[in-house]
Amino acid sequence: MAEPLARTAGTPVARTTACTLDCPDSCSLSVHRDANGRLVVEAAAHDGLTDGFICSKVRRIERHLSSPERLSRPLRRVGPKGSDDPAGFEEIGWDEALDLIAERMRSASERSGGEAILPLSYGGSNGLLTQDTTDALLFSRLGASRLQRTVCAAPSTAATSGLYGKMAGVALEDYVHSELIVVWGANPSATGIHLVPKIRRAQENGARLVVVDPRRIPLAKQADLVLQPLPGTDLALALCVIRELWRRGHADESFLERYTSGAEELRQRADEWTLDRAAATCGVAANSIDRLVELYAASSPAVIRCGWGPERNRNGASAIAAIVALPAVAGKFGVRGGGYTMSNTGVWRDAGLRDFTAGWNARQINQNHVGRALLELDDPPIEVLFVYNHNPLMTLPEQERVRRGLLREDLFTVVFDPVMTDTARYADLVLPATTFLEHEDVARGYGQMVIHRTRPVIPVHGESRSNVDLFAELVRRLGLERPGDPLDETSARRALLGETDRSEGPEGLAQRFERRDRIEPSVGTTPIQFVDAFPLTSSGRVELCAEALDRAHPRGLYRFLENPAATEEHPLTLISPASRHRISSTFGQLDRSLARIGLHPDDAAARGLDGRPDERVRVFNRLGEVICGVRIDADLRPGVAELQKGLWSHHTANGRTSNALVPDHLSDVAGGACFNDARVEVEAV
Repeated sequence: MAEPLARTAGTPVARTTACTLDCPDSCSLSVHRDANGRLVVEAAAHDGLTDGFICSKVRRIERHLSSPERLSRPLRRVGPKGSDDPAGFEEIGWDEALDLIAERMRSASERSGGEAILPLSYGGSNGLLTQDTTDALLFSRLGASRLQRTVCAAPSTAATSGLYGKMAGVALEDYVHSELIVVWGANPSATGIHLVPKIRRAQENGARLVVVDPRRIPLAKQADLVLQPLPGTDLALALCVIRELWRRGHADESFLERYTSGAEELRQRADEWTLDRAAATCGVAANSIDRLVELYAASSPAVIRCGWGPERNRNGASAIAAIVALPAVAGKFGVRGGGYTMSNTGVWRDAGLRDFTAGWNARQINQNHVGRALLELDDPPIEVLFVYNHNPLMTLPEQERVRRGLLREDLFTVVFDPVMTDTARYADLVLPATTFLEHEDVARGYGQMVIHRTRPVIPVHGESRSNVDLFAELVRRLGLERPGDPLDETSARRALLGETDRSEGPEGLAQRFERRDRIEPSVGTTPIQFVDAFPLTSSGRVELCAEALDRAHPRGLYRFLENPAATEEHPLTLISPASRHRISSTFGQLDRSLARIGLHPDDAAARGLDGRPDERVRVFNRLGEVICGVRIDADLRPGVAELQKGLWSHHTANGRTSNALVPDHLSDVAGGACFNDARVEVEAV
């Protein structure tokens, strides 16, 4: 437990830790209190990627730590589910709360089997101890239903793993060496901000920048080429580029023969995507695609920063596969600053991290179908729902279906969170959780290539508990403890990291963490693809038409699927990108302003809207409606509307957010969410 940070009149005594929030950068942090007692969170000096600055979200985290919504003690519901009346909950002690949870889990398990219990968690923390350690011990031994965490990154993980295995990507630090940078479906100005100065530095050295996004993101304003495809059509665009590389003689046949399989099948499947067809499908000019082909072919080193935007539709996995196939087709690997970046967690592939979920063989529930599961499953029905690291009501598709599930009076719901979220208002018990500044953890970013040992740097707020401690206590109370179980943060860390990293010799990660708080992978922090990092597929080659992906796709990998949600009555495509003010819904309680849907000037004019401050609109489709403000945004392409993800109920006039308009059909492979398949109409109210 951390001692209080003393106020300092002179040079402050800082404590170091790292950020475990859902962002690629996993920043190193320095924390102290100034002479006025204000908590100061800054970049730690020793981290190369953090590079002396951090995001405004974490820099101002004291607002989050002390917000009125911060939880201090366990709460039991005494009012109606979903009410925002503070009198709807009463404080109780931890012993009473834990006894009640244990009793309800035990009785549900005895009555209906362990699968009547559903743990529901996602990326509220990316710390390796806060998810899939003691919680996995608890729920696997109960035989609880197992959540497939598919709301984000499932299609992209399937695609990149299918083609390359767990191969490390281009380090963000190495973008300064690139001659061409393609930012495709990512917005580093909002999330993963430390890539932006690397791109700027590369441009100062003469690099050219291409941005592919339905919006003109901030980086687009300094780009050499901007393409704004309709959401859901990235697959068509990438396949067209692949076709043209081959047709114009720009494919690297030597590389393809030596390092890949399935190249001919990919070529045949891309062949139907002519410039004219792709331009019509994507809504971009054919000459813009032509210029992208020529820039990419002529430039080396060339790197693609592929974001998660292209996966958020029915063609998601195929789109990602086609995008990351480009450097293989064009032979862009083997040089520093050349290749692609998606997630860099594969750099730890040989680290021997313990899998606490091994042996958890139970019914699996797709995260995007939680609403259906709560309302429709009957063999057995879900009787106990345990929510942690997650705000599902504000983040999952078909928000109204999820809401109806949470309103079930026969559902016992526990929410474990640092603050009173919208989801927590539907809970029977609300438990206070620590933040990442208040407990020990292990931070592994998915852009950053180091692992940090984090330590508590401020005292625990009220009676909050860490994830490790809470689930360890439930393991004990339910009589599930076994000899040698790692039921505290130190033993959980050692168990997680304890197996020897064979690429490092006899000393494992756990031993290395005893000596230092920051460790690097065996290939270093800036590996070069096809020099230091190679495909870890079963064949050892890039499998451009991976058999498992091809079988999983309803029509075969790279086959374009039309949007099942498209209707003439709802002509606008709704996208819900990340905000620079929130990390998904985290920090959403801090801003009370009314959300405004973004519309291109032509789309606004066609609906008689002018974007004045008091203007209110109804955004609707067959699933629901959102009442909010409107803003006119020429950076959007016509036909696309934007309402940011992670909004809370107080951000709209009717308490609904973009998720109320998102269908819960799944991506082509891996069961991913299709947020960008939402189709809506907008009208004045």
